Amino acid sequence: MRSVIFDLDGTLADTSGDLLAAANQCFRQMGHGDVLTHPEDAGVALRGGRRMLTVGLERVGAFSPAVVDEFYPVLLEAYRGAIATHTVLYPGVLGAIEDLKMRGYGIGICTNKPEALAEQLMQALGVRGVFGSLVGADTLPVRKPDPAPLIEAVRRVDGDPTQCVLIGDSDTDRNTAANAGVPSILVEFGPSGADMAALKPEGLIAHFDELPKRVEQVMSAHLDA
Repeated sequence: MRSVIFDLDGTLADTSGDLLAAANQCFRQMGHGDVLTHPEDAGVALRGGRRMLTVGLERVGAFSPAVVDEFYPVLLEAYRGAIATHTVLYPGVLGAIEDLKMRGYGIGICTNKPEALAEQLMQALGVRGVFGSLVGADTLPVRKPDPAPLIEAVRRVDGDPTQCVLIGDSDTDRNTAANAGVPSILVEFGPSGADMAALKPEGLIAHFDELPKRVEQVMSAHLDA
């Protein structure tokens, strides 16, 4: 089976609001107040919890690796408690997935979000059943850009690892696909969308309505290569 595997944060859903809220809860506990703002720091949020803590602490002149390590579990707990308050799926994603399924593609998720949090979020959004697999940052001993999580996400939808496309929003996703020897399509509607073309993925989309056709084009070119 051919398959389409999606990154989560910044690709399927805009999770930045809830991530930033969790980080600011940490900064308030440190006595710094709300350090990160939305939407200005949305791109920082989509780089993960440690990145938010690092940027925020650098901004107030208080960066320390030890503090990042200390507050990372605090951030995860805060996020777990309010994981879908502001998070929304990007427009058109469910329609695009339904179209891809009708074309015979298996659909999965490969994210660097911890698996339990990714599962919780998908359940909270009511869409976990849409995806045949979900592989998180800690599902395997390695994470993206290592290709193993992508290959595992494909395997769990009974797919052929040589016939898949990874949909993402970052250099991590681009490199993961390249490391697996498969094409990637990057989205241009996220906070870093303007930078995606420079990564030279096999495809770009500005809206999920474009995805099914772009997948067919990219997959055809990949199989003909």
